[in-house]
Amino acid sequence: MLTISNLEKVYPTGTKALSGIGFTVDAPQVVAIIGPSGAGKSTLIRCINRLVEPTRGLVKLHDTDILSLNRRELRRARRRMGMIFQEYNLVERLTVMENVLSGRLGYVSFWKAYRRKFPPEDVRAAFALLERVGLAGYQDTRADALSGGQRQRVGIARALMQKPDLLLVDEPTASLDPKTAREIMRLLVELAHDRGTPALVNIHDVALAQAFSDRIIGLRQGAIVFDGTSGDVTEAVLTEIYGEEDWSTTIRREGNDADGGPDTKPPEDKNGLIREAAAG
Repeated sequence: MLTISNLEKVYPTGTKALSGIGFTVDAPQVVAIIGPSGAGKSTLIRCINRLVEPTRGLVKLHDTDILSLNRRELRRARRRMGMIFQEYNLVERLTVMENVLSGRLGYVSFWKAYRRKFPPEDVRAAFALLERVGLAGYQDTRADALSGGQRQRVGIARALMQKPDLLLVDEPTASLDPKTAREIMRLLVELAHDRGTPALVNIHDVALAQAFSDRIIGLRQGAIVFDGTSGDVTEAVLTEIYGEEDWSTTIRREGNDADGGPDTKPPEDKNGLIREAAAG
């Protein structure tokens, strides 16, 4: 599904943000990208869809070489990559429904988009997604009237409106309280698995990464130093990624999360999840 090879990013200042990055995602899995500040996590996510232009390397989504595309071709390719941002990136003065439908802007004409004339099937899909993320009844609410967790759920619904082949998620929980952060991660994982869509999630919280991801990639100084499952994340691995620290309170214990609560694998009761998410 996604192949990255020898990806490098060097800024004009000479700072090397990424060096020789290479990995493959060949299953609909949730891949958490962890590492200290400045390790290159956000740069990696943004190089994949060329919000940041890589210096060299290969990024291939299915059979498409993303780095070889011209501007017009890149716009089309970005339809297949849903992006979820740390700061939500919503249009504050627009309603929830208008923000969600903006995920279809690449598929309708300029004038239809300008007049907000979306096909009925898109509107139906948007209502279904709002219900799925726990925001049924919020379609006419302005984005600036929402809580942080609600805004992030709108961002998730907007990205899924693209019907993407890949989800790129940049620090989805950084601005959220711990309870809401867990709800958002649980929702992301369940939606990605339900739709068979691989997701790359840049996340700073190691415990959340361990609790919710299928695979973890650790970056340090722009290079991959770990690639494995959450069960493979030992104190030695964390020390290699972050440096010396007392990791005993961070590593998830078997059957429990790092905070001592019950294991948080996505629940089977999806309706229960929606009610829990809406309460946040």
